[in-house]
Amino acid sequence: MEFLKKYMYPLLTGIGILAALLVFSLNIPRNREANIIERSLLSVVSPLLQPVSRTSGFVEEIWDDYIRLVDTHHENMRLREDIRALNLQVLKGNESLLANQRLERLLEMKESVPAPTIAATVIGEDVASWFRTLVINRGSSSGIRNGMAVISADGVVGQTVKVSTSTSRVLLLTDHASGLSATIQRSRARGVVKGKGEMLCTLEFTTREEDVKVGDTVITSGIGGVFLKGLPIGEVTMVKRGEYGIFQTVSIRPAVNLPHLEEVLVVQRGGYE
Repeated sequence: MEFLKKYMYPLLTGIGILAALLVFSLNIPRNREANIIERSLLSVVSPLLQPVSRTSGFVEEIWDDYIRLVDTHHENMRLREDIRALNLQVLKGNESLLANQRLERLLEMKESVPAPTIAATVIGEDVASWFRTLVINRGSSSGIRNGMAVISADGVVGQTVKVSTSTSRVLLLTDHASGLSATIQRSRARGVVKGKGEMLCTLEFTTREEDVKVGDTVITSGIGGVFLKGLPIGEVTMVKRGEYGIFQTVSIRPAVNLPHLEEVLVVQRGGYE
């Protein structure tokens, strides 16, 4: 404080003179040559202006770097959004391709069935351990009745139960309450396919003498009037003949991947109210 009081007037005078010199040097016309006084003033002012110029350039460079970083950040954000949008388009494209492939196979099955059919989409499933059903988005308003056969591009799915106006439940062939007449395609041996649960079936009432082997294809026999003849049911995975009894035990793996089923055909014949 004592220093400022002692040298306040000289400091203020020096600052005033420096300011005047700066103003004077900046206002020298550019289109004429400076005289000796102006050159002397410029030589005095130049060393003072150089630090200011360097500081200004340094600040300007920092500002430019900051602007570039901000622009780069915005560009990165935009690119990330573009990548997300492209990935979404790829996923949608792949899903559409897979759906088209499934529908093409379903159309081939539809054309091979000598009866009217209606396509339906699986919209739900029952996961309780004591029964196996799916829910489809077609009901009585579409002409569906209880007891109609339900198939897919790979073969037999089951039959309709509990039909409402706009939806129907499908009792799967793997359910314990399901049963349909079947034939071993190779040997023509007959039996009844019963649901066993856990996505498996058995071929029952096939005598020990019948020719059944692992790998045989099981198809519908057409007996009973619900399922058309010759539809794939599944493949024999195990054959067991005991020492006693007249029948053999035959296990079947369904031809249809029931847990991954998305579209089906309902054969519009037979059934009951």
